[in-house]
Amino acid sequence: MELHILEHRVRVLSLARPGLWLYTHPLIKLLFLPRRSRCKFFSLTETPEDYTLMVDEEGFKELPPSEYLQVAEATWLVLNVSSHSGAATAVQAAGVTKIARSVITPLAEHHVSVLMLSTYQTDFILVREQDLSVVIHTLAQEFDIYREVGGEPVPVARYESSNGFPRAQHGPSPTVHPVQSPQNRFCVLTLDPETLPAIATTLIDVLFYSHSAPKEAASGSPEPSSIPFFAFSLIEGYISIVMDAETQKKFPSDLLLTSSSGELWRMVRIGGQPLGFDECGIVAQIAGPLAAADISAYYISTFNFDHALVPEDGIGNVIEVLQRRQEALGS
Repeated sequence: MELHILEHRVRVLSLARPGLWLYTHPLIKLLFLPRRSRCKFFSLTETPEDYTLMVDEEGFKELPPSEYLQVAEATWLVLNVSSHSGAATAVQAAGVTKIARSVITPLAEHHVSVLMLSTYQTDFILVREQDLSVVIHTLAQEFDIYREVGGEPVPVARYESSNGFPRAQHGPSPTVHPVQSPQNRFCVLTLDPETLPAIATTLIDVLFYSHSAPKEAASGSPEPSSIPFFAFSLIEGYISIVMDAETQKKFPSDLLLTSSSGELWRMVRIGGQPLGFDECGIVAQIAGPLAAADISAYYISTFNFDHALVPEDGIGNVIEVLQRRQEALGS
């Protein structure tokens, strides 16, 4: 297996909903005119709280500072696991659970905080630039590690992961975060970038104008009936979209591509309050048990909360698995 450290240096930002009007112009540029901005890593995720942006340095230049824009302090590097030379491919991702044991859990054990961005094509692991030496040291035994330079993979020699780093330590017990499962049914989709103009007006409407208050949970029900959630990424020329099944009906069905099974997904939303960026092991707490139960999942981190997408027909089993995990951690 190969681990690629991609060239992108990514900033993570939160755009408050009341400030969306101020950023519509640069966001449309990043969405539809990437050659003008020269941005190669762009992700926009709408949640009930805000919009999370993950953008490379070129994309970051397009976003003027304002009271509505909150920027995480760290610069993040992007890792990608593949079984062959090259980074993101046009093959649908197998899911974050496939890299739980080999990447996510070891990094958590070495106190490395990660963000995850699953797309239709692949899974990206974001680590803080300052943690890269620990990442290389931790994963060098398991992976052939390459660093992308000018679009070409350059091997990272094992000795570059210098000795002297502490082995995995058992620190304080990780915080047990509550999980919720809204009733939305989600689709994970892609489309040919050449056809993006054909859905432009619908995409603009969904992202910037179709705002409605989230439906409240039914009386006595612990779960929200549905939440606003829409994720769009344009990374190295590949497009990935996550939307609920009701929103999908607004788009022309012949342009959006999904797996042949047309599988629908349910969401597990992690965190009762904003998670922050310093805590380690949040992704591992979710991806680890799902991997052990052989449950595939997509995982999308945002500025405040984390979100796992699991097959619709397995949501009951997923909640049971995660509840058992929570009980074990809490005991």
